[in-house]
Amino acid sequence: MRYINANKILPKELILKLQDFVHGEYIYIPAIEDQHKHWGERSGSREEIDNRNLEIIEAYTSGSSIQDLAEVYCLSVYAIRKIIYNKSD
Repeated sequence: MRYINANKILPKELILKLQDFVHGEYIYIPAIEDQHKHWGERSGSREEIDNRNLEIIEAYTSGSSIQDLAEVYCLSVYAIRKIIYNKSD
């Protein structure tokens, strides 16, 4: 999460009113419920991990061993098992 200077985006009147409650501190303003993004959606990390997991599942179903996949993807055997068994049902 990045911080934005209120002076750059909020009207002066609103800043003055907010200063009645807090000044010189950080304030978190939550996203509107239906506009909230899940982890990794903004950066694309979620999509990258999903694609990697699909590759792992495809490699496993094509005959690669869990140990080999752990070495190739630099993950633990436990993590590979979790990916395979959670996604291939």
